[in-house]
Amino acid sequence: MYDSTLLILIIAAAFWYDFVNGFHDAANAIATTVTTHALSPRNAIIMAQILNFVGALLHTAVAYTIGKGVVQSSAIDLPILLAATMGAISWGYFTWFFGLPSSSTHALVGGLMGVALFANDFNFGILVEAGIRKVLIFMVVSPLLGIIGGMLLLILFSWISWKTHYRKSVGFFKKFQILSASFMSLTHGMNDAQNSMGIITISLVTAGIMNEFYVPMWVRLASAFFMGLGTSVGGWRIIKTMGKKLTNLQEPIDGCAAETAAGTVILGASLVGAPISTTQVVTGAIAGGAMAYRLTNVRWRVMGNIVLAWAFTFPGAAIFGILSYLLVKAFF
Repeated sequence: MYDSTLLILIIAAAFWYDFVNGFHDAANAIATTVTTHALSPRNAIIMAQILNFVGALLHTAVAYTIGKGVVQSSAIDLPILLAATMGAISWGYFTWFFGLPSSSTHALVGGLMGVALFANDFNFGILVEAGIRKVLIFMVVSPLLGIIGGMLLLILFSWISWKTHYRKSVGFFKKFQILSASFMSLTHGMNDAQNSMGIITISLVTAGIMNEFYVPMWVRLASAFFMGLGTSVGGWRIIKTMGKKLTNLQEPIDGCAAETAAGTVILGASLVGAPISTTQVVTGAIAGGAMAYRLTNVRWRVMGNIVLAWAFTFPGAAIFGILSYLLVKAFF
């Protein structure tokens, strides 16, 4: 009865996490598209919802990293998994309230590491070195690749279209931006939706329901559904930060460059099983495009607040997770 109740709560929390991830990170896929008026907010959300769902079904390498590549399975139990997921959810709501685009992925990793270390008397030997190294390397490299990619693609697109009449160029990039936003939504689903799949699968293994780690189809379908459902709500506070406060995005060519660069980086990370922050990549790509015009196009105070939120994600989610763990242990 104890294990059954906790397992149900973990699965429910994982789907809740997917929902929060969907509305929190909706800005990743559609902020530039909405801001440049390539798509209406309603159509952008519908597009992102569908393609987040599809992307979540395409690959499971990230789920394996979350489930087996962060903390050793022997050091994990059901209360730890429930508390870690609740910590990530709490951090997601906390940063959403302030309109800060933080990382749902890093919140889950931070929550899992923090709770597991707390429950195991801060024995750092329980951490999987290879998995942690992969997360940390991509945490640094992926936003830098986003910046470079956004800058280079904007220069390339501008060079290709510089002889084209302005109105014709705008019309072309409005259509092209629908494709780039679709690509961004698809890759977002490939990476971020895998997080909850990893948590649910390792909880099924821990509870003895499964003998080995593999992601069942029902877990993939349900996680994809709740990610898409959350996307349909839309994170308008964060969309405003990404599209208006960080830099004043106006032209479809800017959105095309940012989305194409970010989607490419996320696709590469997903294929190698690296759970990255899609938020960091998109923010970097938007900033890179703005910097291609001039450095002052980026509002550095806003960028500083975003970076500060990133820096506090690991410890912040860990603290929320530890508080959740104490609450869980009080009842179980």
